[in-house]
Amino acid sequence: MRQLLPSVVFLITIMAVTACQEEKKEFLSGRIDPETFPTMMTRDVETLISDSGITRYRIISPLWLVFDEAKVPHWRFPDGLNLEKFDDLMRREATVRCDSATYFKLEELWRLDGNVRIANVAKEKFLTNQLFWDQQNHKIYSDSFIHIEKSDRIIEGYGFVSDEQMTNYTVNNVSGIFPVNDDGPMAGGGSQLRDSSATDTASVPVVRTPPQRTSEKPRPSAGASQNTNQLMAAPGSREPAEPQPKRPVTSLGR
Repeated sequence: MRQLLPSVVFLITIMAVTACQEEKKEFLSGRIDPETFPTMMTRDVETLISDSGITRYRIISPLWLVFDEAKVPHWRFPDGLNLEKFDDLMRREATVRCDSATYFKLEELWRLDGNVRIANVAKEKFLTNQLFWDQQNHKIYSDSFIHIEKSDRIIEGYGFVSDEQMTNYTVNNVSGIFPVNDDGPMAGGGSQLRDSSATDTASVPVVRTPPQRTSEKPRPSAGASQNTNQLMAAPGSREPAEPQPKRPVTSLGR
């Protein structure tokens, strides 16, 4: 009995020391910058966004970062974004793809960057390097170079305004209009962006009816290159195509 008592006391002492060590905790203090550290991070995102109980958008992205604590609350999609827009009957109105995107929550404004590609219900394609989508005012616009592929021609220019369906739009500072090439779907290399320099500030509304021809010939200024608002020659042809007539600017409508 006397030999057992010291062993019991030793065991109790060991247990007490161990318990005290387990309760010991260390805390690290540090400041987290809400401008660079997201409040939420989600990978392989596929989600539906509704408005007034109606599904309006489908978003697919490899990475979704939420910065709700930043001075300007926003979402970031740094690895690219695929977006589909639906009408009231869940029919797809437009598709959008880009290399990266930012959504500013308070302004309800999207900024799409890098190889922005949009297709509408008329199968027209829009390509640019940066595009803004204002959901509060229901319009899409860009100040960058834009390339539009239609069924009968390609339009290129700087500055663009459209409705959310991408069906009623206007191109500012048109730098070139190219006819469809019979040897391919589009003249000038299909969907590759071809950056041209605009030399005047005319606005040309875009319509779906074929352009009317005119007998007026383009007259280049002396000692200078031909005005880029006039028609450029189609690839493979040495003579310039006939000019497009200017039309009045079409007012935007919802």
